[in-house]
Amino acid sequence: MDRHNTTYAAMTEAGLNLIAQALSIYDANLRLAVSNQRFQDMFDLPQALVTSGARFEDTIRFIAQSGDYGPIEDLDEFVAQRVAQAQTFDPHYFERRRPNGQVISVEGAPLPQGGWITVYTDITRTKRIEEMLRSRSEELSDQLIAHTEELSATNRKLASSISALEVAKHEVATNERRIRLTAEMMPAHIAHLDSDGVYTFTNRRLSSVFPGRPTEILGMHISQALGPMAFGKIEPHLIAAYKGERPVFEFNEDHDSRRIRVALTPDGAGGVYVLSMDVTEETQARVALQQTRRRDMAAQMTNGLAHDFSNLLTVILGIQSKMAKMDLGAEAAQLIRATQSAAERGGRLLHRISQMTGHRPLRPQATDLAALLEELKILASPSLPRGMGLSVVNHTKPQPLLLDAGKLQDAVLNLILNARDACGSGGQITVSAHEVGRTWIEISVTDTGPGFSAEALELGLNPFFTTKGSNGSGLGLSMVYDMVKLNGGDMQLGNTISGASVTLRLPLRLAPEAKGGMALLVEDSADLRATYRAMLDDLGYMVVEAETAADGRALARDLPEIVLILSDIKLKGSETGLDLLEGLAPDHVPVILMTSAATSDSIFRAALKKAPVLQKPFTTEQLAALIRPEPLA
Repeated sequence: MDRHNTTYAAMTEAGLNLIAQALSIYDANLRLAVSNQRFQDMFDLPQALVTSGARFEDTIRFIAQSGDYGPIEDLDEFVAQRVAQAQTFDPHYFERRRPNGQVISVEGAPLPQGGWITVYTDITRTKRIEEMLRSRSEELSDQLIAHTEELSATNRKLASSISALEVAKHEVATNERRIRLTAEMMPAHIAHLDSDGVYTFTNRRLSSVFPGRPTEILGMHISQALGPMAFGKIEPHLIAAYKGERPVFEFNEDHDSRRIRVALTPDGAGGVYVLSMDVTEETQARVALQQTRRRDMAAQMTNGLAHDFSNLLTVILGIQSKMAKMDLGAEAAQLIRATQSAAERGGRLLHRISQMTGHRPLRPQATDLAALLEELKILASPSLPRGMGLSVVNHTKPQPLLLDAGKLQDAVLNLILNARDACGSGGQITVSAHEVGRTWIEISVTDTGPGFSAEALELGLNPFFTTKGSNGSGLGLSMVYDMVKLNGGDMQLGNTISGASVTLRLPLRLAPEAKGGMALLVEDSADLRATYRAMLDDLGYMVVEAETAADGRALARDLPEIVLILSDIKLKGSETGLDLLEGLAPDHVPVILMTSAATSDSIFRAALKKAPVLQKPFTTEQLAALIRPEPLA
C-alpha cells in the first residue's frame, strides 16, 4: 500500500472512531470489513473479533457467552438463529436493555454490494428521561422544560452523528468499489486466505490463471479450489507463509503445463495474501532471449577462430592439391587424399558452426502442421533402408499454427536421419504430434534402436558430442536444440521400452483467422495506412484505423468484432506497438507487428518473442503467409 492509501485509511479509521455510536460493517460472507473503537469497547470484544475477516458467528457467540443477551438455554441454536437472520440482509431497528442496565438501539441497513452496516446507540439517558416524564407527569413545571430541552439537544447530536455516519458509509462504499475495480482489472489472481486456508477475498480471476477452476470461491478452502495436484505444489510454501515467510515461486500447472508464479504474503493477523500470475509467455520469451544471448556469445568467440581456421584450411588444401600432382607414389597419394578429406570435413564443420551461431531470426508463418508432417514423411522415406518403416501420427487439431515451417521441418528430418542411423538396416521410426492443453505442441521422434546410452542422455545436446565417431559432427542435435530454444520451447532426450525418444516442445500459437472480419490497423503514417488498408481489404477484412498505441488499445477493447490487429512497432507518441501488445488481455485476438528495423536490431528481436513480425516493405502475399497456410514446396 502506498503512502497516500495508508494516510487515507488512517484518516477513515480516525473519522469512524470520532462517531459517538458503535459501528460495524460485515460483508456478504458475514465477515467483518471494518468497525470502530466504540464497537469493541461497547461489547468488550477481543482484538481477534475486531480484525478484518472476523466471522459474525464468532462475535455473536462471544457476546452471548458473556451474558449480554441474558440467560440462553441452547447457545448453538441461538447463534444459528442470529446468523440466519443476518443472512437475509433485511433493514432492522430494535432496542434492548443490557444486563448492566444500559439501553441500546440497534439499527442495520444492507449495502448495495452485499453485507450490511449496523449502528449501536446508547439511549440509556433518553430512556431514563422518558421514564421520569411518565412517573412525574403531574410535577413537570420547570424540570420538564429542562429535560425536554436536554432531549432536544440529544436528538440534534444524534442527527448530526447519523449524518456523519452516512458520509462515512458512502466513503467506505466508494473506497471498496475502487479497490474491487482495481483488483478485477489486474491480469492476475488476487486473494486472501484466513488462518484455516479459506478464501475471504478474491478478484474472480482464478479460472483465468488456473484453467478449469471455479470462479466463485469465497468461503471455499484453497485445496478444494485448486485441486490436489496444484495445491500439493503450493502447500509447502503456504505453510512457510503462515510461519511469517514471504515465498515467491514458480511451477508448471498440471492441467495444461502452463507456468505459474505465486507470491504469498502474511497479513500479520494469521491470514495470507495470495498473488498468482500466468507467466508462460514470459518464460518462453525468457528462454528464447537466453538462447539468443548464448548464440551471440558463441558467435563472438568463434568468428575470429573460424576466420583463421578457414584460412589455414585453404592453405592446407592448396598444398595438398599441389602434392597430388606430384609423382610421390601410391602410399603418399593415399595420405594426400586422406588429408584433403579431413580438410574438407573441417570446412563443412565450419559451415555448420556459422549456421549455429549466426543470426537466423525466426520466420513464423501460418502452418498446417498435419500437411508439414505428411510432407516430411515423403521427404524422409527415400533416405531409409528398404526394411525400415516410418509412421506419422498427428493428434493436433486442424488449425493453422504460427511456426517456422522450414526450420521445424529441417529439425525433425535431422532427428529421423539420426534414428535411421541408430536402427541400422531395419526397425521402425514414429513421428507423433499432440497438444498439451492450450500451451504447447509436442513433437516426438521414437525408434526401435538400442536407445541412448547414459552418456548420450547427459551430453547429447552439447555441441560436438557424437557417438558416430569420425562420421558425425556432433552438431545435429545441438542445432535442433538451438531452434527449439529460440522458439521459447524445450527438448528432451529419453529411452522407451523399445528404443530412443526425442521430444520437441514448442509454444502453441494460433495463426490469425483467415476467414476475414474486422481488422484493426495501427500506423502513424497516413500514406502507409492507405497501403496496408488495401492489403487487408484484398484479404477480406473490414478495417478500422488508429495512429497511437493508446487509441489502438481503446478500439481493441471497445470493439469485440475485431479478429486481427496489424500494428507498426514505432508509433506516434511515447508508446510502441509492443506497449499496445502488453496492454491487451493475454487471450486477446492475434497481433501482427511490422517494422523497418533490421533483424539484428534489439527491438526486432524483442518483438519477435511476442508476435510475428513483418519487415517493411512487404507484400500482400507475405502478410497472407501469416494468416493462411502456404502449400509446402
